[in-house]
Amino acid sequence: MQNGPAVRRRKLGAELRMLRTCAGLTSGEAARLVGWHQSKVSRIETGASGVKPADLRLLLDAYGVRDGHLRELLLMLAGSEDAGGRHRWWHAYRGVLPPTYRDFISLESQASAMRTLETTVVPGLLQTAEYARAVTRAAVNDLDEDRLDALVEVRLARQDVLRSDPPLVLSAVLDEAVLRREVGGPGVMARQLERLMEAARLPQVRLQVLPFGAGAHVGLTGPFVIFSFPSTSDLDVVVLDQLTSSLYLERKEDLMAYSEAFNTLQFHALSPEDSLDYIAGIGDGA
Repeated sequence: MQNGPAVRRRKLGAELRMLRTCAGLTSGEAARLVGWHQSKVSRIETGASGVKPADLRLLLDAYGVRDGHLRELLLMLAGSEDAGGRHRWWHAYRGVLPPTYRDFISLESQASAMRTLETTVVPGLLQTAEYARAVTRAAVNDLDEDRLDALVEVRLARQDVLRSDPPLVLSAVLDEAVLRREVGGPGVMARQLERLMEAARLPQVRLQVLPFGAGAHVGLTGPFVIFSFPSTSDLDVVVLDQLTSSLYLERKEDLMAYSEAFNTLQFHALSPEDSLDYIAGIGDGA
């Protein structure tokens, strides 16, 4: 388990090592092609150091990588702000957001798909502004109004990934407790349930409810997120959100375990169609 930047460096390094090997080059030969010392290539491949986007382009050119999607993904992992024309908007909130949250947003913006189990609150990508305000106020102590406003702005700005081209594909399983917990008062919760139903009808969103009647389930250990990336599954990562930090799992065994757990949760949850009816019933006071 590591922090996000370390995960991305390791994954980027492993991918570059594979590309170099496929190109039939040793690390020394690769270094000579781009005019570096061999140790620089080795540090990048082991994840000991990052790589500037301009240097990454040199390596990809040297390895004959022409796949535009793969190049874009690797450039984003390297921290490029212009890969794919996407600006890293959250940098404007550096003074407000803790590093772990900035890194989560970075992964979210780069991913092609996101699977999430939520057991306590509505996923951030589906929250209304007033629900987000109530959750943030409860979760973070001693917030002044300006900082609270900024955090809510960030939460809403994150939702643009669902409207991008192509959009993030979101699969969410919500424990019934998420729908029953009255956050912000009856009016706020009623509008939040309406927002969930609107989102559930989007083609890029698959929303399922895990009702109390399903009994004990594998998700009782807590919420989690699985990010998947275009071009290669080797870059996928599981994120476990903690009170003061986030943990990132990148081992294939962990990814497989959490993927199987999510599949099991989807199997026991209501279908997307029945979930819509269930949310509507809760909204009507059923």
